[in-house]
Amino acid sequence: MVLHAARLLEVDTGKMLAPGEILVEGERIRAVGTSIEHPAGAKIIDLGDATLLPGLIDAHVHLFLHPGAEDLQTVEESVPWRTILAEQAAKADLMAGFTAERDMGTEGAGSADTAVRNAIHAGIIPGPRLRISGNAIDILGGHEDANRFNPAQGVLSNADRANDAEQIIEVMREQHKEGSDFAKIYETGPDRMVDGVLHTSYQYTEAQLAAAVAEAQRMGTTVGVHAQDEPGTLYAAEAGVASIDHATQLSDETMRLMKQKGIFAVPTFVIFEYFAQHSTSKELAAREAAIVTYKIAEFQKQIAFGIPFAVGSDVGPFPHGTQAREMTLMVKYGMTPLAVLQADLLNGAKLLGWANKIGQLKPGFYADVVAVPGNPLEDISVVERVKESKTACNEHKCVTTSQNFW
Repeated sequence: MVLHAARLLEVDTGKMLAPGEILVEGERIRAVGTSIEHPAGAKIIDLGDATLLPGLIDAHVHLFLHPGAEDLQTVEESVPWRTILAEQAAKADLMAGFTAERDMGTEGAGSADTAVRNAIHAGIIPGPRLRISGNAIDILGGHEDANRFNPAQGVLSNADRANDAEQIIEVMREQHKEGSDFAKIYETGPDRMVDGVLHTSYQYTEAQLAAAVAEAQRMGTTVGVHAQDEPGTLYAAEAGVASIDHATQLSDETMRLMKQKGIFAVPTFVIFEYFAQHSTSKELAAREAAIVTYKIAEFQKQIAFGIPFAVGSDVGPFPHGTQAREMTLMVKYGMTPLAVLQADLLNGAKLLGWANKIGQLKPGFYADVVAVPGNPLEDISVVERVKESKTACNEHKCVTTSQNFW
């Protein structure tokens, strides 16, 4: 099959080829250029005034969440029902152009994401290639514990509980046994604004996180943390985690370590925007808006410092398939379109452990390809309109909103 479009982006160089063509054989890209060989009998798909990009990567998703009261849905909905919804979420994300994702916790569904990942890999259901964590890891009374429910009812935490390094390692081993690809740890708790400054409590010490990182390395995996501010973000950087997700407040020392160690910040702007726009009261809306304002200012400091970024949306509490807006917001708040695309595709591939397999349109890479209308280097928001070009390919097939190409 040959894909032809007006443009094709070389992500690593930033060069835009015009026109652009890709020869796909099986699950791999065989040739890329402005004019390539068209083998006899090859199907040629002309996508017109579009730009060919590698499949998009979301480094922070929650397939097992949907809009609505998160604390109630995880209690009221059965794990089988949530797994069915997760399958639908994976399909929605793929159809929006996301061909690889990192699922950052099932929020109480245990290792059910193992089944979703395996079913996608086997070609049973459509969806992005996945890295999964199973449940996240949290302390007693921590970020994801059932803190506001009747204690007599024994409502379970949405995460796996671990209070010290020994328990963290034990939980990680159990999760790995059940199929996890990495560990997601809640390093900071509930956040609040005090006199215009973000405050959260840390949940694990640097030594405890370092033990988790060492165990992950032993198993050949990584650790990603939910961490909003200091000192939790510093402890995570000192420990050498793979990513600091949300990363709203980072000290100069934390940023120095992140830059030195290649630790990715994953800002997740769109979830903060969504909460600010969909709060249940004026007070909550004002609180969320204040966090967004603070986050923007801190993000601009992070850009100036030169820390590495990956792109993750925290989709789940807002509708799956709409998360490409994260890239639009990252440009709006200070990055260039090319820098955001490189953060998403090059850094995202590294973070997921597929640096030589996805994230670029090069011979030998997986044929994860999307087409967007127009030129994303001129208007990054076109990545929100992948469906208009009706192309999303992964190793199983190229799918469209109306037909299968393969």
